[in-house]
Amino acid sequence: MGDPAARPTTAAAYRIVLASRVRAQLQYPVSFTFDLAQSALTFAVGLLEVVAVFSNVTVLADLDLDAALLVYGLAASGFGIANAIAGQLDTIPTYIRAGTLETMLVRPQPVLAQILTSDITLRRLGSVVIGLGTLAVALARNQIAWTPGSVVLLVVTPLAAGLLFSALFLAAGAVQFWLVDAAEVTSAFLYGGNYAAGYSAGVFPLPLRLFVVFGVPVSFAAYLPAAAILGLPGPSGAPGWLGWAAPAVAVAVWFAAMRLWALGLRHYAGAGG
Repeated sequence: MGDPAARPTTAAAYRIVLASRVRAQLQYPVSFTFDLAQSALTFAVGLLEVVAVFSNVTVLADLDLDAALLVYGLAASGFGIANAIAGQLDTIPTYIRAGTLETMLVRPQPVLAQILTSDITLRRLGSVVIGLGTLAVALARNQIAWTPGSVVLLVVTPLAAGLLFSALFLAAGAVQFWLVDAAEVTSAFLYGGNYAAGYSAGVFPLPLRLFVVFGVPVSFAAYLPAAAILGLPGPSGAPGWLGWAAPAVAVAVWFAAMRLWALGLRHYAGAGG
């Protein structure tokens, strides 16, 4: 049986599993580099789209190109973090159909922790590379009146955005306990939300603007924090000062998603095989 005192704690066990996943992905550096570049390319194309838009207009809603780069950099960084950590929640419909979830339910570890540690995909961090590079350019181009609060908000926002997008991944996965084969529907909200996060809330008509601020609050991932940092007033329904609440909103959305996840697990009645 061994000495119980020598057994790793649950947290240590998860750290060991995660470390082994990371080492496995880094065993083939050339392949990993190509995968990372492929991941980065998707967000590089998105960045080129933003630049193309502002090559035709000087200001879109309340953002010029320099401010738009700040928004896009924050959004890409946050989504990349979430996609690397929680992107595997997309596979929940497969787990349900295959009956794999039953195996996880009988183990003594939380199901969510098992899924999150099943496949940490570092190559998805390519968007973080693009995001941080865009942020560096945006900070050099924007005239920002730096205060201790704005510095903290800038540092915390990518992490808060990562938590917010992770919560949306979790909520999308939880909904599959009821819908099972509607991954495309939830993905439309998730990836569509990521796309919307890269632009000003002011580009949307008021009902949709309120939706991206108070419904699926992706504007808190990038636009509203950027508006707070830049001192922008923001459009009707999305005032810039709301950006200061971005970390708190991310935490609140995460707890709401956890509640939905718990309800989904209780609803789950098996694969039916």
